[in-house]
Amino acid sequence: MSGHRRATLQMATIEGHQLARLLEDFIELLGDERDVSDTAVERLTPNPYPDDDAASLAFRSATTDDLLDRRRQDAIVVRTALSSAITPTHDLPDEDAFVPVDVSATGEELTAWMRTLTALRLVIADRLGIDSDDDHDPQDDRFGIYDWLGYRLELVVQAADSLD
Repeated sequence: MSGHRRATLQMATIEGHQLARLLEDFIELLGDERDVSDTAVERLTPNPYPDDDAASLAFRSATTDDLLDRRRQDAIVVRTALSSAITPTHDLPDEDAFVPVDVSATGEELTAWMRTLTALRLVIADRLGIDSDDDHDPQDDRFGIYDWLGYRLELVVQAADSLD
């Protein structure tokens, strides 16, 4: 993926606002006062040694803060890209909600988008109790944001592929 070429991600204004709110919550979750015992935060730091408690503890001690800091920085990259295209407002008129906006991103920024959207899905999956596809009920409205983030992630992957 080229770091200098740019791709355009198009979304409705309201989608940008919703993603910006999710990003703010995510950045706060991973902030200085983060709770590493929160199961959603734990899900963002996978255990490479599930059968070796000592190795697992050593690995987590050495890597957790750096990994969570990187995830937070990736989310800030996405929020910055969004804020350049979408003016935050709490009072979005209905006629403006579905106006498409273009968000421009370099290849490196698209990588941050992919990692961030994936991480957001992991947090939401934890909150909804999704551990496997069997736990996901597409008829349950609570899963809408999880599905929407998957759709957005697919579009970002396609945009990144177009830069290759």
